[in-house]
Amino acid sequence: MGVLTLQDAIKAAQEKELDLILMSESAVPPVCKIGDLGKYKYELEKKERILKKKQKVVEIKEVKIRPRIGEHDLQVKFKHIQEFLEEGDKVKISMVFKGREMAYQSLGDKIFQRLEAQIGALFVVEQQPKLEGTIKSAILAPKK
Repeated sequence: MGVLTLQDAIKAAQEKELDLILMSESAVPPVCKIGDLGKYKYELEKKERILKKKQKVVEIKEVKIRPRIGEHDLQVKFKHIQEFLEEGDKVKISMVFKGREMAYQSLGDKIFQRLEAQIGALFVVEQQPKLEGTIKSAILAPKK
């Protein structure tokens, strides 16, 4: 319809029994269109729902390990880590040291090395193993 004054635009919308919808407030002059406001809001909500459906929410799954874990238990933990990474989730590995185990932190490092040797092709280390109190933790992200 071209450039109109506000009163003319409102009058044109009322004549057609429709609403004047502001499309771009920051433009000079502001861009509006004449249409049904309810239908316009419905279309926006529909687009948002479709975009939400397509998004993948990345979760951080946590796996807790002790430094003196048994071989079979360690393999089960590695299998769970592998499944989480294949699903596209990030994994936080927490190595919990209790009591005198703090003196043997090298055992924890060896477990992290074994993890990297077994399933290192599946992940990228997002946060290197870091000791916070009695817990050494690392965050792994799946490779693209």
